[in-house]
Amino acid sequence: QVQLVESGGGSVQSGGSLRLSCAASGFRGSYYCMAWFRQAPGKEREGVAGIHSDGSTSYADSVRGRFTISQDPAKNTLYLQMNSLNPDDTAMYYCARTTIYGTCGRLNFKGFPYWGQGTQVTVSS
Repeated sequence: QVQLVESGGGSVQSGGSLRLSCAASGFRGSYYCMAWFRQAPGKEREGVAGIHSDGSTSYADSVRGRFTISQDPAKNTLYLQMNSLNPDDTAMYYCARTTIYGTCGRLNFKGFPYWGQGTQVTVSS
């Protein structure tokens, strides 16, 4: 049974930092892309950052330079370090995984079949 479990969300003030984690289990295969998405109330789900099994990364323009995606393959864990947070970053954050070629760079949520339950991030001004 495949599973993605996020943790690390919370409430912070503007300018603060949070680190999200996503523990993956049950997956097989050496090729994959794992990514973070977020969805605020009334808005579409948007890609935040992705990391390929070869270590290459991609970021949304809105978070580039502030967020860093990383992974620990030995622990099957994905991370998202979020710095300089602002109220626009407030959303439910989801971890997702795919083995579909070409999806990592585009960060299109439709290309990711596996999702975690989400973790809430709230940034106050």
